[in-house]
Amino acid sequence: MQDELQIGKPASKLIPIPQLADTIKQLRAQERKIVFTNGCFDILHKGHVCYLEKAKRLGDVLIVGLNSDSSVKRLKGESRPINDENDRSTVLAALEAVDYVVIFTEDTPLNLIKTVAPDVLVKGGDYAIENIVGREYAQETVTIPFVDGYSTTKTIGAINQEKQ
Repeated sequence: MQDELQIGKPASKLIPIPQLADTIKQLRAQERKIVFTNGCFDILHKGHVCYLEKAKRLGDVLIVGLNSDSSVKRLKGESRPINDENDRSTVLAALEAVDYVVIFTEDTPLNLIKTVAPDVLVKGGDYAIENIVGREYAQETVTIPFVDGYSTTKTIGAINQEKQ
């Protein structure tokens, strides 16, 4: 169908927030099962990739809400992010599992989740379902366990150790 969204085309993966509602409307019209997750994804590693691949398997379309640089600084401290939002969004968009990336500036993705109203809301295994922001706007909320041994904080720590 010619009017169908071109899911998977790199140029179409980065969506500005004002365009998001129209994209969601088109996906719903196509009866796509929408999965949403979010995070900083500062230094992308195997744990992130496995997490995103598992999230994608829960539906047809994976939308990733990406914390803006200002949001990451507020959440993680002045030394973060290591990679800016343009670099992080480009790397995420290059992943096969990721269909769309939306950068948000708030500390939580609540407003984004309200807009998306995902069929499945996904967070990492360190979250208790009852504490996941926006779960009331999703049909289902799922946690995915972390891959042992992988974390951005651990990677940054190892780099800092090598500098000493």
